Amino acid sequence: MSWDEELLEYKGYLLLEKKLSANSIEAYLRDIGKFRAFLASLPEEPDIKAVRYEHVERFIDALHGQGAMQASQARVVSGVKSFFTYLFLYDKIDELPTELVESPKIKRKIPDVLSLEEVERMMQAIDLSMLFGHRNRAILEVMYSCGLRVSEVVTLKLSDLFFEDGFIRVLGKGNKQRLVPVSDEAIKQVNLYLEKRKLQKIESRHSGYLFLNSRGQHLSRVMIFNIIRDVALAAGINKKVSPHTFRHTFATHLLKGGADIRMVQEMLGHESIMTTEIYTHLDTRHKHFAVEHCHPLAMLEDEKTKKTDDGLM
Repeated sequence: MSWDEELLEYKGYLLLEKKLSANSIEAYLRDIGKFRAFLASLPEEPDIKAVRYEHVERFIDALHGQGAMQASQARVVSGVKSFFTYLFLYDKIDELPTELVESPKIKRKIPDVLSLEEVERMMQAIDLSMLFGHRNRAILEVMYSCGLRVSEVVTLKLSDLFFEDGFIRVLGKGNKQRLVPVSDEAIKQVNLYLEKRKLQKIESRHSGYLFLNSRGQHLSRVMIFNIIRDVALAAGINKKVSPHTFRHTFATHLLKGGADIRMVQEMLGHESIMTTEIYTHLDTRHKHFAVEHCHPLAMLEDEKTKKTDDGLM
């Protein structure tokens, strides 16, 4: 087996089967290249079929020794695992050397989340009499209503709006499409913005995009960041507020309201439920409340307390 031939076929697999973006594919191949370089540095370099668990473990130790951050280590190991899983599934190797390999643990920082009161303050802080006031309000309403990534907001098109059915079509990572429900308030604000948009001079090649700048071109990611920063400042929000804050707030508020985590995963466009669990972190008070009021033993204890209180009366 040739590394170059197998990597070429693997690249096609990532593109056609997994439907990953060009940047993601290059990242995978770059990480596998690091493992290949490590194997080449060994006194006896194993070929693909001879790679074993011990080789992967020594590679992880080498990454750690080089001072690689845990997140970087985890990403590289994930790429190596993916490659060898592909080889195993397609009967190109007889053993899976990465089966028992554990990825380095990553401490994930949970971003700030806005309260409902803070969201409302930001919406009200937008001056609708100002130029692009309606556009900015519509952007924030869509982000809070649908939990979109900033890249998904700037690429949203008029043809993606299915307001009669209460959905928008979102082009997510890896060019994967998904349908996301949109709130009545977001629909209302987008329609108000579209009325203002008719008065704007628009460049023909940008006419299909929903949100436009003063030059009639679709907005950039930086512009979305700036809009949110300015609105948060006007609303007196002291937290660091970004487009991702709205995405995280969307998911957190849904879960606190009782939404199923699998539904939230689908709406966010996450491949792994683990990612959804991280982004939709709930505070401990909410968890304690659920246990104290819903667990059978807690309910039994409440009943005992009630009977005791009744006896004392």
